[in-house]
Amino acid sequence: MPNIKSAKKRVLITAKKNEQNRAYKTRMNHVIKNFNNAIDTNNIEGAEKMLPEVMSVIDQTVSKGVIHKNQAANKKSALAKRLSDVKSGKITIVIKKDNKTIAAEKAKAAQEIREKQKAEYLAKAVERKAARLEAQKAKLEAEQKTKKGGKKKTDKEEVKEKKPAAKKATKAEKAEEASATEEKPAEEKPKAAKKPAAKKTAAKPAAEKPAEEKPAEEKAE
Repeated sequence: MPNIKSAKKRVLITAKKNEQNRAYKTRMNHVIKNFNNAIDTNNIEGAEKMLPEVMSVIDQTVSKGVIHKNQAANKKSALAKRLSDVKSGKITIVIKKDNKTIAAEKAKAAQEIREKQKAEYLAKAVERKAARLEAQKAKLEAEQKTKKGGKKKTDKEEVKEKKPAAKKATKAEKAEEASATEEKPAEEKPKAAKKPAAKKTAAKPAAEKPAEEKPAEEKAE
């Protein structure tokens, strides 16, 4: 520690100047960093607008004696060259991502996947609900039909019933034919009974012949 008053004062002045110089340097570095970030994110228009401000800040640091003028010239030429190379296509910018941005993108992608799955689940739930309602309606209709008359039969049951029905129809037709053949002789029997009646009518004149001969007997008398 200094013991002389002037030395103590010089320590305080140097500490104050160091703080001022540090402030100018941090300001210059901050502006240069923003300029480089604009180029790295492929924001060429923003970098062009920021370049005059960067140059002026570097010149201010030189005027305050924080950096040497040659160092300032090197910084300005490097920044201008980088911008011109990017515009001309000599340098291709590969956008770099920080860990924060990568984590944010992953979280966003996971959120989108969850929302998509939720939407699919809700759509399937609506479809299942509609199917249940349709099944209930069909069941109610079938119950109403059964109350009115007979259960509603499926296509397979109808096909199964049609085959025996056809067989029964053939049996019924055979039974009708047999009954018709049995009825025909029964109808012919009365005709055969009528024939003797016709003979009786023919025999009536023979019975009347003695009545006709009576006059002959009377003549003999």
